[in-house]
Amino acid sequence: MRAERIFNAMFWLYLVVFAAYLFTPLIIMGAASFNESRFPTVIPWQGTTTDWFAAMWADGAMWQSLWTSVLVAVCVVVIVVPVGTAAALVLTSLHARARSFAYAVMVSPLLTPGVVIGISTLILWRQMGVGGGIVLIVLAQSTFIICYVMLMVMARLQRFDRTQEEAALGLGASRVMVFRRVTLPFLRPALIASAGLAVLQSIENYNTTLFVRGFETPLTVFIATKVRTGLTPAVNALALVIIVATVIGAIAYEVARRRRGA
Repeated sequence: MRAERIFNAMFWLYLVVFAAYLFTPLIIMGAASFNESRFPTVIPWQGTTTDWFAAMWADGAMWQSLWTSVLVAVCVVVIVVPVGTAAALVLTSLHARARSFAYAVMVSPLLTPGVVIGISTLILWRQMGVGGGIVLIVLAQSTFIICYVMLMVMARLQRFDRTQEEAALGLGASRVMVFRRVTLPFLRPALIASAGLAVLQSIENYNTTLFVRGFETPLTVFIATKVRTGLTPAVNALALVIIVATVIGAIAYEVARRRRGA
């Protein structure tokens, strides 16, 4: 019993330390958006203000960079979800030896530094007459984000009972109908999760985007530029708004999911 109490105490201590490590930077970042200091900090506290939210709202360049990042993320999702799903379906249908080789090839972009992907993408597409910009950002990011989608869909497919497809085919359904009525509904949770992950991976990417952006300025590049030229808590205010919106969206999704399961 004593050993069990010690284990439980250590377990809860670990959870507290992990939560503090995870959320303390976010809390400090959010608190800095209410400090009157022109530099994002909470020490020293120079007074409470909401002026930085007004400055955020009036910063046209910031909103343009956010819009660029959102546009890129949407385009990336449109590409990577179907392509990553197709790659996962192909891999799960291959024999073990062929699957190992194809898996290693398809996962290799994850092991490649973002700088290398950005430079190689820029060089390749410039030879074809495509300069830097939104199109090239989407192509470069899709190169490695597809891997995340593929891995998530493969993990879901490993729990799929193939006899359901065989039964549907035996009852006269076409392969297209089997995929639409049997396989796709089973994969829907993985597809939704992979689409959300793709959006986050796209918006936060910097190394690859920096080399292929051309004259476009996504949010990560905008923030990096602000760090060099003079960062203000207006960026913290935008980050706080994004965090709050994300938390509200996650709560709404969980509530809707539980209502559907009830």
